[in-house]
Amino acid sequence: MIAVTRSYRFSASHRLHLGDLSEQQNTELYGKCNNPFGHGHNYRLEVSVAGPVHQVTGQMIPLNQLDRLVQDHILASFEHCNLNVDVPQMADVVPTTENVLSVITAILQQHWSDYIPGAARLYRVYIQETDRNGFGIFVPTAHNATYTGAQQ
Repeated sequence: MIAVTRSYRFSASHRLHLGDLSEQQNTELYGKCNNPFGHGHNYRLEVSVAGPVHQVTGQMIPLNQLDRLVQDHILASFEHCNLNVDVPQMADVVPTTENVLSVITAILQQHWSDYIPGAARLYRVYIQETDRNGFGIFVPTAHNATYTGAQQ
C-alpha cells in the first residue's frame, strides 16, 4: 500500500469561547484566543490517501479528484470565514483546531465516494495552525469504526 499527501492552505478567523463560562474563566482557559474580536490563522491542511496503485495508470488516485473534493467541500466553506459563524458544522462546538480537524475529516468522509474512485481511502488528515501547533487524525480503515467528527 502507498500513501499520497496533498497540501492546501486557507485563512480563517475564530474565537475560542464557552458560553457556560464567565469571561474570566474563558480567559484563563483560552488566553489570547478568547479575544472578543476573534483572531485568524493561515492554516495548512494535509490530506493523505492510502491504497493500491492502479496497474495501468500508475497512480493511486487522480489527484485532480482529491483537489476537487477539498475545494468543493472544505476550502469553499472554510476559506476567509469566521469559523464560529460561517461554517454550519462548527455551530455547536468551540472552533479549536482539534474540532476544526474533526469536522473537516467528517466532511471528507461524507463526500469521499462521490469523488474518489476505487479502493483508495482517506488515511490521515493533518492541520497546521501555527509554527508550533499541528494536529492530525489517522482515519480508521473501513473494517473499523468510521470517524464521526467533533464530540460535543
